[in-house]
Amino acid sequence: MEDYKLGAMETKFAELIWDNAPVASGELVKICEKELNWKKSTTYTMLRRLCERKIFQNKDGVVSSLLTKEAFQGLQSEQFVEETFDGSLPHFLAAFTSRRKFSEKEIEALEKIISQHKE
Repeated sequence: MEDYKLGAMETKFAELIWDNAPVASGELVKICEKELNWKKSTTYTMLRRLCERKIFQNKDGVVSSLLTKEAFQGLQSEQFVEETFDGSLPHFLAAFTSRRKFSEKEIEALEKIISQHKE
């Protein structure tokens, strides 16, 4: 299974790409300098790392996402449930609700999701 965990700075960097993609790599360097106070080399090192993990690509100097933010978050969630709860969504929900109850609005939203995904 791919590793879909990101550190704090990787997450900030990924957010910048998702917010601006597709973006020229030179422009991304300028954005990272302004937003993260990074040097050019830091931006390219981080970009290479996330490209190797197949989250983004840098093709012909244009950075784009291979995974949408939503798709990536879905994969992160699946990985978390798999690693922490042996892949059991019911066990995850039981643990989640052991300290916090769902509101009526949340229950309705979950029921809608469940009904849309019944086999």
